[in-house]
Amino acid sequence: MEKTLNVPYIADLDFLNTDAIFNRLETSGERHTIEMINWKEKYPYHPLTTFTIAHSDKYIYINFFVRCNYLRAVNFNTNSPVDEDSCVGFFVNIPGSSDYLSFYINCIGVINAARCGADKAPEPLDNDVIGGISVLPSCGKRPFQEIEGLFTWDVLAAIPLDILGVKYEGEPVELSGNFYKCASGTSQPHFMSWTPIDTPEPDFHRPESFGKIVLE
Repeated sequence: MEKTLNVPYIADLDFLNTDAIFNRLETSGERHTIEMINWKEKYPYHPLTTFTIAHSDKYIYINFFVRCNYLRAVNFNTNSPVDEDSCVGFFVNIPGSSDYLSFYINCIGVINAARCGADKAPEPLDNDVIGGISVLPSCGKRPFQEIEGLFTWDVLAAIPLDILGVKYEGEPVELSGNFYKCASGTSQPHFMSWTPIDTPEPDFHRPESFGKIVLE
């Protein structure tokens, strides 16, 4: 059964300071857990991961929260392989196209973003486009090698709707997508998703596994 995520509309999000955005998401956003361990035999590690989501007229806001035992942030350049680090992800279809956008964000807020589609290599988004995405990581923005312990971290992203090819005009907008937690280069590699993925090996690029996302 296809999962559905109803993303609430919060009109004043764009005009709030950071603390107020967190509070509004906490009280009025929609929270879900990223808990599908699709390749359990090979990658059983399951860090607690949630995301809280809402949208305004111009942005979709996603706050990812993670509790984990290993923390890594080696990659610090835009469009570097941040999925090797402690990382979260959001893939979403482009309305009117079979293509979709992939967004990976590591725990220090570095973004890897691309336009993807069947039978073609991902096309990285321009730095200027990615620069329009606001990211606030709780770990700061300096890279570091892997450390072991018990950590909690979050990263808040505000993605312009026009990057997604969406114009919100007060009526519901239906999209499809998935949310991820991964860290392929850590001592406990893992590949988790919001909706299940049925492939022999880890592969997030499966739009047939996307759930429904409705901007209310």
